[in-house]
Amino acid sequence: MSLKHSYTLIAPFYDAAIARATLAARQRSLSALPAPPGRVLLAGVGTGLDLPHLPPQHHYVGLDLNLTMLRRALPRAGAVDFLPLQGDAQRLPFADDSFDSAVLHLILAVVPEPAHCFAEVARVLKPGGRLLVFDKFLRRGQPAVLRRLANPLLRRIATRLDVVFEDLLPAEPGLILEDDQPALAGGWFRLIRLGKR
Repeated sequence: MSLKHSYTLIAPFYDAAIARATLAARQRSLSALPAPPGRVLLAGVGTGLDLPHLPPQHHYVGLDLNLTMLRRALPRAGAVDFLPLQGDAQRLPFADDSFDSAVLHLILAVVPEPAHCFAEVARVLKPGGRLLVFDKFLRRGQPAVLRRLANPLLRRIATRLDVVFEDLLPAEPGLILEDDQPALAGGWFRLIRLGKR
């Protein structure tokens, strides 16, 4: 089963499963968006759980592979300047240096190739731009036996449990780690802020 198909099936239940649990972390992450108006990429916008918490001065492009998810996102946009776009976060349909900021909320652990997604977002981010990440990550060398055992099945249906953020960062030397804080589940979920040189 492809992720596109599985998320079509999951879409009606997705919000109930994660909306309340992730609300505070989403709000904390999005509060780090810069104040000056700019163009912001929401890569893997999903059902739009971030949309009600976005500062209104920016122009947002919300990309998702799944059309069912995008349709559920639209009513959440409200008065926010929001353009939904169907596409693959691992192959972004944008030119280099297209966005002032980018948001990766719960997407790096979903895509089959998180390194490709991370590299693509780095590519389309302008120098001086900001990248906000909220996701679940293993620490380098962390045993996490149950997560690793469950990963082969869960990664086919919904999410990966084996992504190590510290393995992604060295491949993108233009991105500078500015902040890294635990968010949920004893630090399994993290809020990460990066800047682009």
